[in-house]
Amino acid sequence: MRKTIIILIALMGAVFLFAETVSSKKKSSPKSAAKVGVEHARPKSSSKKKTTASKKTPARKPTWRSTQRTPTPERYKEIQRALADKGYLQAGSPNGVWNASSVEALKRFQSDQNLEASGKIDSLSLIALGLGPKRDAQPAPRP
Repeated sequence: MRKTIIILIALMGAVFLFAETVSSKKKSSPKSAAKVGVEHARPKSSSKKKTTASKKTPARKPTWRSTQRTPTPERYKEIQRALADKGYLQAGSPNGVWNASSVEALKRFQSDQNLEASGKIDSLSLIALGLGPKRDAQPAPRP
């Protein structure tokens, strides 16, 4: 009876050690380890120090909040009309296509307004053109 118990304990110990060796060689995610019910200790770090520059941050999926939309042709036309009304673009030019003449007209306008003359459509330039945020004249009724 004693020999049987000793053999069973030794056999169970060997199975446990083998299972630990195999599971430590596998690189499983914490989620999969949690599903199995096995907790792994963090491996000891090597004597080398890792630099933070070598770590890559995961790429984030762009959302509507983190990306800027391209203006529609109607919005381009509206900006071009405002530039033409102020004398920076030829009157017949508002066509909804943002081209080199539109960029140059915007650069001249930005320079005259003491803004950074980048030729890029930005919020300060739109506000100076009178095309900034549009608000209702009367606030919406409260329920």
